[in-house]
Amino acid sequence: MKVLLNPLMVLILATAGMPMVMASPLDHLSVGELVFLDDFENDLSQWVVEQMPGGTARVINGKLDIDDAGGCTVWFKQKIGGSVVIEFDVTMVKEGGANDRVSDLNFFWMATDPSSPSDFFVNSAKRHGDFKNYHPLRLYYVGYGANDNTSTRFRRYPGDGSRPLLPEHDLSEPKFMNVPNKTIHLQVVADGNRIGLKRDGGIVFDFFDKDPFQEGWFGFRTLKNHMRIDQFRVRHINH
Repeated sequence: MKVLLNPLMVLILATAGMPMVMASPLDHLSVGELVFLDDFENDLSQWVVEQMPGGTARVINGKLDIDDAGGCTVWFKQKIGGSVVIEFDVTMVKEGGANDRVSDLNFFWMATDPSSPSDFFVNSAKRHGDFKNYHPLRLYYVGYGANDNTSTRFRRYPGDGSRPLLPEHDLSEPKFMNVPNKTIHLQVVADGNRIGLKRDGGIVFDFFDKDPFQEGWFGFRTLKNHMRIDQFRVRHINH
């Protein structure tokens, strides 16, 4: 006697024991209206550079070229808020230069300064690119391919000087590290409770924040590294 199985039952049997993979809203991210842009064709008039001695941050051949020795943060001057994607192309340079370390493609977003809520840049000179001076800020942070390109980490700074790190946000797989002289496209996401990062369309971090930071400043961050940035865009997210 033949037994006919319902197709749905066949699917259930075939996938029994397989791990469940939950879809993420970031898988189908839809970007819309352009809010800000910079193609770095002229100068850095839209940016504030905080840098330790010995490094440079300047426009070269239509790109933001950061060649840093002791620590550097380059802030976009405009406050960014709402549901947005901050995206850009970046290349980690390895051409024999003194700082061509291919490490620390880092960035802050939704940053605010609890000590100066009304003027984010009043303490710019005090911060001066020294990493410890950014710990008291309230922000999201990714250190991409940091620690000599051995770790990629996401942190939520609460603004009290602490820098909590969850185990699932401490990555060491080679696919999440920097590749020298290869241009990649990064999308930094702030969409209500959903905070994340995508690289070349693939999800790196996807974090649900029950108390999200909904506005603030974006900054590129690095240490003893040389990188080139282009095609900076901030876009609203379609819902």
